[in-house]
Amino acid sequence: MILTIDVGNTETVLGLFRGTEHVRSWRLATERRRTADELAMLVEGLLAGAARGDGRPGRAMVASVVPVLDRVWQGVCDSLGIELSFLRVEHARRLPIQVDVDEPSEVGADRLANTLAVAELKRNAIVVDLGTATTFDCISAEGVFLGGVIAPGPRAGMERLAQTASKLMQVEIASPERVIGRNTVACLRSGVFYSVVETIDGIVRRILAEWEPEAPLVIGTGGLVELIVPHCRTIECADAHLTLRGLAIAAQHLF
Repeated sequence: MILTIDVGNTETVLGLFRGTEHVRSWRLATERRRTADELAMLVEGLLAGAARGDGRPGRAMVASVVPVLDRVWQGVCDSLGIELSFLRVEHARRLPIQVDVDEPSEVGADRLANTLAVAELKRNAIVVDLGTATTFDCISAEGVFLGGVIAPGPRAGMERLAQTASKLMQVEIASPERVIGRNTVACLRSGVFYSVVETIDGIVRRILAEWEPEAPLVIGTGGLVELIVPHCRTIECADAHLTLRGLAIAAQHLF
């Protein structure tokens, strides 16, 4: 069994895989003040519940965009007796992917994981990853990461609006019943939600016009994928476990 850990700025997603088959997954808030001991107890509890039917992982593959937590997760895995490896861009030469951008060292590990997962499809693809930032990954059928777009994520946009407009509050990100709101909360909910939807569709259309790949598949993933994707016209399918599956594939090559 492989434990996959996707450490994002807002959420950390853990997945349990048998090879590349997804078995279980959990979402935790990313808290920079948590100690390795605290996290180890939490993860131990999650794994204990899963172990009754699925077995215990011996290895863990991590994609992290929060470097300050790398040592913490190393401590967690050391405490639990799990061998750990971090997915880094320098590992690309050992993986069935390529990174064809100006500054390969700046490519996030989550985007590498997405590239690994999509490379198995053997077709051009755009991955729209809805996290703290909304990223658009352009990946060729040969498994080459060609670059993409980074835009503010839904929650980041809402928090920024609440900070800069003193009379506006934060609202839950949810699908509104109608576009035209009749009170402040309804107006905010509609504005936040549909600005995300329209941003995704607009950016995907611009990528396609510029890149012009053959029959690209547009895939949605990330924490808000099930909420947002049904309202997008350009996203063809959703895979909430895409990044974790990419980490599981990385584990097969790096351990």
